[in-house]
Amino acid sequence: MANFPKPLIHPRHWPTWLGFGLLRLLALLPYPLLMITGRGLGHLVRSLARRRVHIADTNLRLCYPDWSPQQRRCMIRANFASVGMGLMEFAMTWWWSHERVERRLLEVEGEHNLPVLQDSQGTIFLTAHFSSIELSGRYLSVRTPSHAMYRRNENPVIQYMFERQRTREALISIIARDDVRSMIRALRAGEGVWFAPDQNHGRGGNVFADFKGVPAATTTATTRFSKLTGARVIPFVLIRIPGGYRLIIEPALEDFPCGDVQRDTQAINDIYSRWADMAPEQYNWIHRRFKDRPDGSLSPYA
Repeated sequence: MANFPKPLIHPRHWPTWLGFGLLRLLALLPYPLLMITGRGLGHLVRSLARRRVHIADTNLRLCYPDWSPQQRRCMIRANFASVGMGLMEFAMTWWWSHERVERRLLEVEGEHNLPVLQDSQGTIFLTAHFSSIELSGRYLSVRTPSHAMYRRNENPVIQYMFERQRTREALISIIARDDVRSMIRALRAGEGVWFAPDQNHGRGGNVFADFKGVPAATTTATTRFSKLTGARVIPFVLIRIPGGYRLIIEPALEDFPCGDVQRDTQAINDIYSRWADMAPEQYNWIHRRFKDRPDGSLSPYA
């Protein structure tokens, strides 16, 4: 541990280091066995995290009101299995070789939508919190070098590992979500930044726009950044398919920003809704997406 900052080798951090050590060992497994391990881990988490099961059930009940309780239970089971596989994909992203990772990318749709390297216009790569989000960033960045926005972690070991591992490959850097200046500077320099603004982190800077027909507090950051820098917005998502992955890179949004923040935000949520229908078991249903209500009423998760 001599290469790590001294505060990070304090005994209170040893359990976290042990977890990363186990993840590193799991990265040695062949892909099919790695995914089986991930599914098993997801089912274990589901049996322990009853609060998250309740959140997922509430989200699915709101977004798919026609589903029966049995359908929701089956989807929750598949969703937690996907969460476990997503953890294994962290191991792939951080420790697999480029050749090994690329072999699992079975389909790429819309690669021609990526900007050319000499283009001076910045690009916001818009994605969502699917369970393969970490791997999606690696697949994108080896095709077009870019920055990644992220939320700082309170655990210093986890924060250190994110900073270290995410910048090992083609990422230019990582930018904290609250570091607005760095993001604007990168976009104005004609660089790319990818981030996923599909979570509810409070009412500040949000408007309510429908997600799957349900009003959801949604950040307007995409509109603000695009307007300030002239950056295009290109949606992309990674979907897990049998044996590997499909990377979907959509055309840059037209007439964005349009001058109406509400319309811009709704257009983004419509993309997320469409993606969620493509692979509902892989979307992040365990997040309290609807905790804030437009009328100030009680959270549906209470």
